[in-house]
Amino acid sequence: MWWLFGRTNGSGFSSSSTAEEVTQGIDGSNLTAIVTGATSGIGVETARVLAMRGVHVIMGVRNLVTAKDVKEVILKEIPTAKLDYMELDLSSMASVRKFASNFISSGLPLNILMNFRSPFHTEEGVDITANSLHPGAVITNIFRHTNILSGLINTVGRLVFKNVQQGAATTCYVALHPQVREISGHYFQDCNVSTENSQARNPELAKKLWDFSLNLIK
Repeated sequence: MWWLFGRTNGSGFSSSSTAEEVTQGIDGSNLTAIVTGATSGIGVETARVLAMRGVHVIMGVRNLVTAKDVKEVILKEIPTAKLDYMELDLSSMASVRKFASNFISSGLPLNILMNFRSPFHTEEGVDITANSLHPGAVITNIFRHTNILSGLINTVGRLVFKNVQQGAATTCYVALHPQVREISGHYFQDCNVSTENSQARNPELAKKLWDFSLNLIK
């Protein structure tokens, strides 16, 4: 219920804004977006709305069959959508490199050379921005394997959590809105610049998380 009373801040949007609302009237036809987790929940809505705004959306997925189904559903609603999908397997660094090289060799304007022993290197003159965000507490199917918790979330949760359309709003806002065009290195919540938890600015914890993540995909 808290999101019903969300107040707008500098952006003019709030916790109750939807992805369609925050991208209304924006033309993204000159952009390409890679959306992971695009076969369910927030990912599907993000892919759908970006495609609606003309963005060439590439879904990085683990299940190609589900991705095909999602693509067909979106195309029924948006026949002009530019939508593709590619299998994303993060079980090894080799597959990550293959995923990246496939995009680069396909001629997409990524302009990114991936080096996994050092930070990203980009071509001279290419503008790169990097921001992080929190979508908020959102009702998705993440608890689908826990019957009791899933039932509770789908009943009581509807009164306190965002729906998927609201949950995808901040992602789509940061990806498309002109207000964010030259902003980099910031944290967003409810479609506005926010202040992250102090632990998120702890370099020691960041290194531990990075090392832990690398170990998971070795």
